[in-house]
Amino acid sequence: MNIKIQGGESGKYSNSGSSSNLIDYLEHEDLERMTEGKQVEHFFSHDQNRVSSAEVIESLDNNKQKLTKEDAKFFVITVSPSEKELQQIGKTSQERSKALKDYVRNEVMQRYAENFGKGLQAKDIMYYAKIHHERNMKNNIDMHVHIVVSRKSLDKRMKLSPMTNHKNTTRGQVKGGFDRKNFIQKSEDAFDKKFAFQRNYKQSFEYCNAIINGTIEERKKVIETAIKQESAKQYEIKKTVEQNKKNNQGFSL
Repeated sequence: MNIKIQGGESGKYSNSGSSSNLIDYLEHEDLERMTEGKQVEHFFSHDQNRVSSAEVIESLDNNKQKLTKEDAKFFVITVSPSEKELQQIGKTSQERSKALKDYVRNEVMQRYAENFGKGLQAKDIMYYAKIHHERNMKNNIDMHVHIVVSRKSLDKRMKLSPMTNHKNTTRGQVKGGFDRKNFIQKSEDAFDKKFAFQRNYKQSFEYCNAIINGTIEERKKVIETAIKQESAKQYEIKKTVEQNKKNNQGFSL
């Protein structure tokens, strides 16, 4: 599972102006799918399965009260499950698409809303998402979803930035904050629970983040945990093999 939050840089993720360039970019797959006779993935919101690009742009661009010209107007959350994860959530492209939409609405965006520490729910966030079916060079499954999230809450009352460095602040001008690591970890945990996915610890966010960004102690801790998990796995395999041998010997008597 790869989850990242983007916005603020130049190019298609520039977010201080209109969302039109980004929304146009996110539709780049539509013509190809129509030409191939495949179903086009429409933008969807928390409570709508089909939203036009014009409506998406209008809603995002008009939800910017009290934001300055330089302020971010929206952010992009990209959720990219691995091939194994995609195989877990559905056998067909249609099944995977349906499951991924459900995961975004009820798990990812709920964790996103809660992470601000302001008592928000997913329904309080203005967002529009679009699924892409692009395949990589090896022609493997590469379905992922881009979620365009407004800087302002749906009721236009709150400024919400996942790029803030404040975390669980209870005093001062900034209340709440946003812990990006916590958001990613909880979204991953929710996926595993929702779809009964048995995640290899070395492929978890906790392990990968510690190895790349952690201290020496944090790296040591996750490596030890990975070794223990592998040892436990090998022990269970050994027990199963021994039990099968006993069962086969019993049949031969």
